[in-house]
Amino acid sequence: MHVLKLTCISVKEERNILIFDLDGGTFDVSVLKVKDKVFEVKATTGNTHLGGEDFDYRMVNYLVQEFKKKNKMDISRNSKPLRRLKIACERAKRTLSFAFDATIELDALYQGIDFYSSISRAKFEELNMELFKECMEIVNHCLYDANIEVSDIHDVVLVGGSSRIHKMQQLLQEFFRGKHLCKSINPDEAVAYGAGVQAALLSEDIKVALELVLMDVIPLSHGIGLVGDRMNVVIPRNSTIPARRTRGYTTKQNLRYIQNVLRHQFADQKYSLKSS
Repeated sequence: MHVLKLTCISVKEERNILIFDLDGGTFDVSVLKVKDKVFEVKATTGNTHLGGEDFDYRMVNYLVQEFKKKNKMDISRNSKPLRRLKIACERAKRTLSFAFDATIELDALYQGIDFYSSISRAKFEELNMELFKECMEIVNHCLYDANIEVSDIHDVVLVGGSSRIHKMQQLLQEFFRGKHLCKSINPDEAVAYGAGVQAALLSEDIKVALELVLMDVIPLSHGIGLVGDRMNVVIPRNSTIPARRTRGYTTKQNLRYIQNVLRHQFADQKYSLKSS
């Protein structure tokens, strides 16, 4: 997916590119090494439960408390006003990407009571600072997995609607020591565009396709569950795909069956089977 902006790059020298993909429901970071038309993913990580909706819910909870303080009513368990508040908070979040404050106006929010409030960019950042810092920790972790220093990153590409958040961009620039962030692509269309490019590369029916070589990795480790709720990793995450590894396993039930068969077979010989 993260081939996106790279399709319009023709790079002769080697460059390291970090893709910062903060969408509505998920967050992903990838580090790629690019040279000529070969794109090698060095590492990818993220959080499938972190995204723009989490920022919205922080604002919703804040406004629910404000409504309760003003009107002595708790709407935290009423789905209809909460849904309207969430939609209003999402609009406010978009406004705060380019403005310093946003107004929230909802007529007859609950039991005919109108709700009017405003939220500043500073308050929005305060409510979500914990989540912003978590995003930056994931960026740092991805660089560690890729074995690349901050100074070795040439380009930082922003993808996903929530990457427009002012504080998020500010923290990224500080982390990468003032590096200019790449905003030349539409963050809402980038992943879909990249998926289309990758589909064209994999399809045999498309005659005219971009001449690219994409060396991707698996984002999560693959393995098998063992006794005691443990996992034995067969293919570790960030392994280049396609990958194939083989390991032999024996189930606990089969071992018991074999032991019983051997005990009966060698009972007359007084054979003692020791289990490993």
